[in-house]
Amino acid sequence: MHIRQFYLDKVLAYQNTEFIKVLTGIRRSGKSVLMRQYADKLIADGVSENDIYYLNFEDLTYNNLKNSEALFAYFKSNIPADHKVYVMLDEIQMVEDWQLVVNSLRVSFEADVTITGSNAQMLSGELATHLSGRYVEIKVYPLSFKEFLIFQEINPDDNIAVQKAFPTYMQYGGFPSVVLSSDTIKDSVLSGIYDTVLLNDVAYRSAIREPVSLQLLTNFLALNVGQQSNPTKIANTISVGKTKVSAPTITSYLSMLENAYLIFSAKRYDIRGREILRSNAKYYFADLGLRRNAIGGKSAGVGGELENLVYIELIRRGYLVDVGQLDAGEEIDFIARRDGRILYVQVTYEIPENSTRETDNLLKIRDQYDKLLITQRAYEVGELSGIPIINIVDWLLEGEV
Repeated sequence: MHIRQFYLDKVLAYQNTEFIKVLTGIRRSGKSVLMRQYADKLIADGVSENDIYYLNFEDLTYNNLKNSEALFAYFKSNIPADHKVYVMLDEIQMVEDWQLVVNSLRVSFEADVTITGSNAQMLSGELATHLSGRYVEIKVYPLSFKEFLIFQEINPDDNIAVQKAFPTYMQYGGFPSVVLSSDTIKDSVLSGIYDTVLLNDVAYRSAIREPVSLQLLTNFLALNVGQQSNPTKIANTISVGKTKVSAPTITSYLSMLENAYLIFSAKRYDIRGREILRSNAKYYFADLGLRRNAIGGKSAGVGGELENLVYIELIRRGYLVDVGQLDAGEEIDFIARRDGRILYVQVTYEIPENSTRETDNLLKIRDQYDKLLITQRAYEVGELSGIPIINIVDWLLEGEV
């Protein structure tokens, strides 16, 4: 089993504290494995297996514990009152009123509690009410390129092997189960993940009786990664023949897709006025393999793929990311903010010969924050008009994960 040390260290930082550790992220991104790795580390450090309570609510074994009263009764009957225990609850959102149980575990027992969930709504409403200030969210993403190399046992210093591996990562993405599958079944595994997220986590749980319009929406988003859009434009585009969908419905569907961590939205940010603009947004997929699956396994343009990859890597590194708006028609691909600092990023497949087009907009920003141009062409590095240029692979290998 490959240890995802970056995430495990985040969990271990809150071991034996009052904070509930909440592992969130798209299905099959590795949350359950991370939880088991935490359990293995505890056992290696001397914790008895009898003091670790791991329940996976997708397992029918625990089907009778999917309401708060039954689950709490289970713990009250099994957890000793005289020493520390470790409670790990996988896909906890499947338990009715689960927030009450988690809060009771914190209050009634000497328990170190870790939970996972595949829907962002679990962090709103009741959880915020009962556990305000007492939980820490650890966002788990599919494998970064750096992790991908580890899983493939490729030395990051072997430039030839790394450059050869990059197109595979772009094509199939970073879901651990996909990365570890043979090439002959990667697409089938991806298709299974996509269908489960879209049809089960979104359509079924939200009681969408006609998922055709939802599928058309995800197809539209996949084809238009990196393009600004809004619910009205999307509704007008996908409403064809007997399939009619309204802008409010699109707004609702977009929220559902984001809650399932299938897509992320980047809002427009007015650099001059220093404010978020309400109209239009860009949408990016959690994983490039899923994006390709959404359009039938085809490529929809390397520019959008690179933008998608950079966006996910930025949020993986802890940045809050928006799309920069300068004057009319002038855009900065990403404004990434973290720890009081700002990074302005432009992404391009290649830099046109004798052209400063890719840096002109960056140079119009008059503050002193860092600016960066990321390109896929390996030989296009150095700087242009004073703006640092870095190859996408080199930039991906700079990250912690």
